[in-house]
Amino acid sequence: MSELKNTIRRLKEENNAVILAHYYVEDDIQDIADYIGDSFYLSQIATKVEADTIVFCGVSFMGESAKILNPEKTVLMPDATADCPMAHMAEEEKIRQMREKYEDLAVVCYINSTAELKKLSDVCVTSSNAVKIVRALPNQNIFFIPDGNLGRYVAEQVPEKNVLLNTGYCPIHAQMTADAVKKAKAEHPEAEVLTHPECTEEVVALSDYIGSTSGIIDYAEASDKKEFIVCTEVGVFYELKNKNPDKIFYPIMEQQICPDMKKITLEKIIHVLETKENEVQVSDELRARANAPLVNMLELGK
Repeated sequence: MSELKNTIRRLKEENNAVILAHYYVEDDIQDIADYIGDSFYLSQIATKVEADTIVFCGVSFMGESAKILNPEKTVLMPDATADCPMAHMAEEEKIRQMREKYEDLAVVCYINSTAELKKLSDVCVTSSNAVKIVRALPNQNIFFIPDGNLGRYVAEQVPEKNVLLNTGYCPIHAQMTADAVKKAKAEHPEAEVLTHPECTEEVVALSDYIGSTSGIIDYAEASDKKEFIVCTEVGVFYELKNKNPDKIFYPIMEQQICPDMKKITLEKIIHVLETKENEVQVSDELRARANAPLVNMLELGK
């Protein structure tokens, strides 16, 4: 393991490269990364790093976003097949119909989406800033794509807006059940429940805190509690334990794992740094159209 990490350090220097990693990748990937965070943080960082090459340890929409925001940089994905099913769960025809039906409509696109969906949208959001941005928009009617669960949560927090929901979902968060939360609470009665808003309404209703992965980490660090039940992908446990060595974190079920995020390995990072394979390519036309909602997000999310 140490030999692989030393090789990565050498290749980073040779290639003037920086490694960005999402909280959901394996622990050893987070350990070697220069920056670890949620989608919003990594989007911000991608626009600030001075390296020529970005190795993005995450899924395809993240690499696309980094390339759209940084067309002059080389963006490499350790595994080109690492994808997010939810990123595809909205239809162009449905968006067109909603624009025709509702005047003053803003299409708000969760960053967990393909560039093709982003280009059809007015602004992107992450789970960290979705409520803030929707509240700040001048539009009364909001079509939130692709995640219906996050859209529902935003609608509850911004009742003054007419938030129209799509039917997309994260398969990992959607399979977490209220029964599993209740069982975990019975086993750990002193623990607080920390939940990502991609979870279902029933799970959110049983939670003490609802927020993004970075929000969950911040909440656990600030809390006086010593035990937490965590309803999101288990990759976040690495940072939770690092920042809170005296606290205990419990999953609610064995299936809290994103198989695509777990495709990233140290060997694959070495491979793309050596070969420059899996470079993200975005056409000029697609980049021009998908860039505006991302830039709007970075501005409104400040």
